[in-house]
Amino acid sequence: MQSSKRIVPSPIPAPVTHALFKLGRDMALARRRRRISQVSMAERAGTSVSTIRRMEHGDGNVSLVFYARTLHILGALRPFEDVLDTVNDPIGAALMDEQVPKRVRQSKGPVAW
Repeated sequence: MQSSKRIVPSPIPAPVTHALFKLGRDMALARRRRRISQVSMAERAGTSVSTIRRMEHGDGNVSLVFYARTLHILGALRPFEDVLDTVNDPIGAALMDEQVPKRVRQSKGPVAW
């Protein structure tokens, strides 16, 4: 007999809610500037009009794939790809730099150059 533990989602942090709301608002504006209707956007993204509306209202329960498809349609997929690009990740670089040894000692064995 399996135990049925129900996972209760934690509340969405305010900065995440704000970012999703702003992304949705910006996507709606970009769509309208390009003269694309919600119906056309939904067809091109392979989803429903209600999903497009939910995204444009910052709904965090919309699958990431639909955000990515919509950004692709709007010509804005590249910034999405580069969000955590390792070249532009100062936090990751700082964490790696903390692990760099203070001194490097020469090994006693033959050098493999």
